[in-house]
Amino acid sequence: MTVKKLVSPLLVVTLLMVSLFASGAAHAFVRDGTLARQDVGTDIITVATKRPKPQFMRKKVRLDTKERPGTIIIDTNRKFLYFVEGNGRATRYGVGVGREGFGWAGTVKVGRKAEWPDWRPPATMIARERRKGRKIPSFVAGGINNPLGARALYLHRGGRDTIYRIHGTNQPWTIGQNMSSGCIRMMNKDVEHLYRRASIGTKVIVIGPSGKSSRYYNERGIDILATLFRN
Repeated sequence: MTVKKLVSPLLVVTLLMVSLFASGAAHAFVRDGTLARQDVGTDIITVATKRPKPQFMRKKVRLDTKERPGTIIIDTNRKFLYFVEGNGRATRYGVGVGREGFGWAGTVKVGRKAEWPDWRPPATMIARERRKGRKIPSFVAGGINNPLGARALYLHRGGRDTIYRIHGTNQPWTIGQNMSSGCIRMMNKDVEHLYRRASIGTKVIVIGPSGKSSRYYNERGIDILATLFRN
């Protein structure tokens, strides 16, 4: 009689992680529900992590707007970022936005882009967190533990850094929530997708907590076919 042994899923993931590191994959990491090698598109292992609600997954939508193709519109009330495609279409991404007291609005531009960016929190943030009894480092190198995630688009106004960014996150479950200090968070796979499409100089419109989205756009529903065959 043959006895089949049941292997714990956690044990399987642990053994695969050990295998990855032993084989030289020193940059293995958890990203949006997957364990992957940072610079290689293979060896992806699914693990259980908290994920955003379904409505915040990337979709193609029908969008009426007077803004030119290539423009980014961020609706902080609805927690959506739109990349305007033209011809009445846009790509919609779910985002995390500033918590109460940290919301903002305005028109800015992408002034710089970075892959796996380093994080240097502003002195005001360090002081604010210290008053709460929390100590945060003045510098965090790019990688798995970096709050800016896989990519960052630095937002400038009048040629100067606003200190706000559109960036990835190592906490994908915060997408759709008011959690940040004013930056716009995206899932790593989404910010990587946007990063490839948005160039330096891209116009970014941020609709603040008290803003009216109808001034800038009107979404007319999901473009089902385009979403199914998106790239």
